[in-house]
Amino acid sequence: MNIRLILYITGWILNIEAVFMVPSVVVSLIYKEDCLPIVFAILICAVCGIALVIKKPENRQFSIKEGYVAVAMAWLVMSAAGMLPFMFAGAIPNPFNAFFETVSGFTTTGASILHSVESVPKGLIFWRSMTHWIGGMGILVFLISVIPMVGGSKMNLMKAESSGPSVSRIMPTAKESARMLYKIYIGMTVIMVVLLLADRMPLFDALTITFGTAGTGGFGVLNDSCASYTTYQQVVVTVFMILFAVNFNVYFFALTRKFKDAFSVEEARWYLLIVAGATGLIAFDIRGDHSSIWQAIQQAAFQVASIISTTGYSTTDFNQWPAVSCTVLVFLMILGGCSGSTSGGLKVCRLVVQVKQLARELLFYLYPGSVRQIRLDGKKLDTSIIRSINVFAGAYAMIFAVSLLLISFDGFDFTTNFTAVAATLSNIGPGLGKVGPASNFDLYSDFSKMVLSFDMLAGRLEIFPILLFFTPKTWKKF
Repeated sequence: MNIRLILYITGWILNIEAVFMVPSVVVSLIYKEDCLPIVFAILICAVCGIALVIKKPENRQFSIKEGYVAVAMAWLVMSAAGMLPFMFAGAIPNPFNAFFETVSGFTTTGASILHSVESVPKGLIFWRSMTHWIGGMGILVFLISVIPMVGGSKMNLMKAESSGPSVSRIMPTAKESARMLYKIYIGMTVIMVVLLLADRMPLFDALTITFGTAGTGGFGVLNDSCASYTTYQQVVVTVFMILFAVNFNVYFFALTRKFKDAFSVEEARWYLLIVAGATGLIAFDIRGDHSSIWQAIQQAAFQVASIISTTGYSTTDFNQWPAVSCTVLVFLMILGGCSGSTSGGLKVCRLVVQVKQLARELLFYLYPGSVRQIRLDGKKLDTSIIRSINVFAGAYAMIFAVSLLLISFDGFDFTTNFTAVAATLSNIGPGLGKVGPASNFDLYSDFSKMVLSFDMLAGRLEIFPILLFFTPKTWKKF
């Protein structure tokens, strides 16, 4: 185990996190708030970070196993450091609550323990939303273009942090791929901010809402999430929630004028069909609660986009919707968006492969001698990818079941507990019952919050890095 390089990477994470906290100090000064809590957090991050990077490791190459451990450690340390401003300011004095809130931010979950967001200082709210934007693309993906490593080390880091069953380079090198991904990410972020400002949304709201949308996180800056915004602003948020949950390879192909390749991404087509179908079904189900069918479609589209992209914004208390609509939303919670995007959940590509596996097995029973290959985007899938998808689904189900059992000791109803686990493991935010969009997660005990925090990290890191980190055998030899 190349522990020295892992600590070196962790040090860079703390340094970058300190830099990302600086804009929150500026926001605090603009609103004439006490910025010292954030400044103290910056100093602690910088001192610890510099101490870890002051001596460069001689060996700068490690395996995929070490990449997984590095990613898990980086996200745990990043979350622990990120909660300091909330604790120093007294906004969230309970360390379990502060850790939960910060993990929720970095993992782009959006589950909160705050009862009144509007009572929290603007500087802290800005940092809270910034954690979404940082965690959306992944801070280690950004780091790949900064730290010099050799061999396949950069790709191993990228695979460990990125979402989906497989990760490939969209450019000749991992460094160029990381830069291209961030160019697309930043470009889409800027476009959304401009569109929101065009409707006279306050700059603070435009930035924070965009950070939450880009990272598909969902931390709002108003107590009613997005309900107070205009229809135009809600439509903009809806469109970008859908766009940020699309596989970023589609945008790369479009930018390089490979339009045929862009349209051939099978997962994106399935994803858009699911969005359209779910929107139509829910709009029909709630049509009687709105003045027109168009308003029903608009509200249904917002919530469908919010849930399937795992953003978690809301414009209405969908907890009060009919059973059919709530059931559809629960399915979307577990499914999530596309691989290679900022969304969470199982991912549409895994569903596509599982459906094709089922079809192949049924065909085999009908015609025992038949041979049928599973293809995605017209390419034959390697058996290792199919195996990893099956293992991932099994691990996801086991973590879901164990988490559900553990938090059930708090004594809440099954709907609340089931959707709380679904909302955190799939990085969505709000669930149903007592954790619906009009409520929060503060009702759970500190122990349950740690269980749900683990779920958020496991969901964001695609389970295996966090499991490997907590496996004793991982640390036997280093």
